[in-house]
Amino acid sequence: MRTRPYFWLTAAERRLWDAFPTGAWVDARGGKVRAAVIAALLLGSHPLRPGHVAGVRLSDARITGDLDLSDAVLSAKLHLVDCRLPGIVSLNDARTRGIRLRRCEVGRFRAGRATVDGLLDLSGSVVRHGVRLDNAHVTGQLRMSGARISAPSERISPPSEAGSTSPDYAIWAGGLRVEGGAFLRDLHTEGGLRLVGARFEGGLYAERAHIKGVQTRPETDAYMRPPEPRAIVADHMSAAGVEFGAGFTAEGTVRLRGARIAGVLSFDGAALTAPHRCLHLSHMQVVELVLRPAKIEGEINLAYSRIGVLADDASAYPGHVHLNGLVYESVRGPADVADRLRLLARDPGGYRPQPFEQLAAFYRRVGHEGDARRVLLAKLRARRRTLRWPARVSGALLDVLVGYGYRPWLAGIWAVLLLATGTAVFGAVTPHQIGLDESRHFNAFTYTLDLLVPVSVFEQRGAWEPVGWTLWLANVLIGAGWILATALIAGGTRVLRPGGPS
Repeated sequence: MRTRPYFWLTAAERRLWDAFPTGAWVDARGGKVRAAVIAALLLGSHPLRPGHVAGVRLSDARITGDLDLSDAVLSAKLHLVDCRLPGIVSLNDARTRGIRLRRCEVGRFRAGRATVDGLLDLSGSVVRHGVRLDNAHVTGQLRMSGARISAPSERISPPSEAGSTSPDYAIWAGGLRVEGGAFLRDLHTEGGLRLVGARFEGGLYAERAHIKGVQTRPETDAYMRPPEPRAIVADHMSAAGVEFGAGFTAEGTVRLRGARIAGVLSFDGAALTAPHRCLHLSHMQVVELVLRPAKIEGEINLAYSRIGVLADDASAYPGHVHLNGLVYESVRGPADVADRLRLLARDPGGYRPQPFEQLAAFYRRVGHEGDARRVLLAKLRARRRTLRWPARVSGALLDVLVGYGYRPWLAGIWAVLLLATGTAVFGAVTPHQIGLDESRHFNAFTYTLDLLVPVSVFEQRGAWEPVGWTLWLANVLIGAGWILATALIAGGTRVLRPGGPS
């Protein structure tokens, strides 16, 4: 664009034109500035002044038209404060210095595939029709703290973006790379955040942000049935750390499937609500997951994730929790083993052995062998409910007698009860002596004990024969002795081989 004569410029434009070579601030005091004039300055229509850093630094201006800097290579900075730009700011495929639009009103902001060498700042701004940062690269920080961003309407999407935009998302930033921190504190959106494959090398911080997902189209997602609002979709995102706590609110699903978090992923104090699934964190790797939201409505999916430290409250989960395949090194929270077992029972997929074995392995690592045995006993009881009735009956018998081997003291209790019963009965109804050629003294306790032992030790069975109905009791004691011995052998095998079959 050629340099325009001064008499073609408004008063605000004339002052901006004069200030550009030195990068001085211009307060437009509500004056009108055409976007084409700003573009002309940034694209080199005004000669630079040696010894100064040129730039557009403008406040309180009404900027008309679209600011189109697509495909440009800009050496001057753009810094707008308290300005109104009802049109589109486009930096698609551009390479620029720092871009700052603070407390501005913008129609739409597009910087797809752009490279920003420095700071990209939209703090406090209002963007009416969405922000696009797909595959952009920001070498400094990304700041959107206090911004208010709404999802674009379908009618404003240009033909060149057909099929690549969605009215569901206020921020479309798949493949975004930010080398510094990304600060979204106090951000408010009407529409979700699409961060698929994004890389936040300095971390992502969204304390007190309010993300309201919207579902404007009846899409069907293979991983999300039924369709519902999506607050954040960040599959395969990587970050040094992610802060979704301290007042963070998400209305809709927060999905980080396959994300890689090198530090802490925190939902401490967050409010998470969704009609069906509020958190989808499957196939994720994270050093520490803090899952202690202040409010949570909807199911949680942690399946097949690998977590170093899981800090949560197992008693606070309100709905279904997918846990199959989840691996963690440590659990930190106020819940006891009973709460953990109730949590395992909430998996909508039904019985799976892995969650029980993982929890038992954790308790064993920290030296809580009793809790580990309790978890493994619960695993076998849950498994029994999936078997056919003959296996259920035998399993129930083994459970009652010795607790599947994890409660061998039960066999002692049964043995004492049977021994006491037999001693009392045979003491009252003395059996007949079989061999009369020798004199024997009958002892009811020794006789009952000999019946209970699978192999006769005291030679009492062959010397005395029960009379009347006590014959049935003798047979019951012999059968019970074999059952108890079998249960103890099976239980001993399981004790020596912790975990048992699944």
